[in-house]
Amino acid sequence: MTKTSRFASMKELPSEHLLRPGTAMCAGCGGLEAVKEVYDVLGKKTVFVNAAGCMTLSAIYPFTPFQGSWLYTAMASAPAGAQGVRDALDILKDRGSISDDEDLDVVVLTGDGAAYGMGLSATSGAIERGLDFLYLCYDNEGYGNTGQQYSAATPHGARTATSTGAIGFPGFKKDLFSIWAAHDPAYVATIIGSEPLDLARKVEKAATMTGPRLILALSPCPPGWDYDPKDTVDIGHLAVKTGIFPLKEYVDGKVTHTRTPHPRVPVEEYLKLQGRFKHLFEPKRDDFTIADIQARVDAYWAEVENGEK
Repeated sequence: MTKTSRFASMKELPSEHLLRPGTAMCAGCGGLEAVKEVYDVLGKKTVFVNAAGCMTLSAIYPFTPFQGSWLYTAMASAPAGAQGVRDALDILKDRGSISDDEDLDVVVLTGDGAAYGMGLSATSGAIERGLDFLYLCYDNEGYGNTGQQYSAATPHGARTATSTGAIGFPGFKKDLFSIWAAHDPAYVATIIGSEPLDLARKVEKAATMTGPRLILALSPCPPGWDYDPKDTVDIGHLAVKTGIFPLKEYVDGKVTHTRTPHPRVPVEEYLKLQGRFKHLFEPKRDDFTIADIQARVDAYWAEVENGEK
């Protein structure tokens, strides 16, 4: 089922859909970059159900940066909150208390701590119930709001506040895209703020659909990833060019890659810009771990080329 597209073209986006200035976020925040671009497309006829995390710092009671509606929930509870909001809106429509034109789109906004871990059970249940909602995850690959402890989204080898060993985090990042796709939802897509056209096309596409939809945004984090805030866009570009973060979408049971990096840039060009990987290069280069990260990226794209992904 689809909805009518809000805009005939991206040129028709009205300026009042922009987030208000003055949000209390870190300079160079890749999550805020993505959320602002997404909100430019969605507009103010939305209600954001915001799980506890970095983005809750953007709202200072009683104000929020959104010109639409906003609701705060506990970290694991956003999909349940979204169910209540969606049900309430549907009841009001059935009673004639609001018209279709007054209806709102329900958007869950979470970080990776909730999306990959603490809120995954509630999310799975919401998808299985066919809840009509858009799930927007800003993925900064750690619990960024409380000191960048490792999360289920932390990549192999990254050093966090709770993974300080010789190789950093010894585990591997959970594949949230595939977990969502296994539920056969209406839509799943990966985006990054440094690729705004790809982002806008996917969000506009998701906005015309009904049912459970995931927009997964890789969100470079200057304090958590330990880099200069001015490099956020460059690091975002390298995440795509190295193939570490594939831009892709799932719809009607099929995965399509919307950007295939060719030739791919070596992963170390991405890693060496971030202090969280500094231990892989200094005081002694860890060729084994760097090669392991590269090999896993190469294996992923080999499967894509062979039609296995």
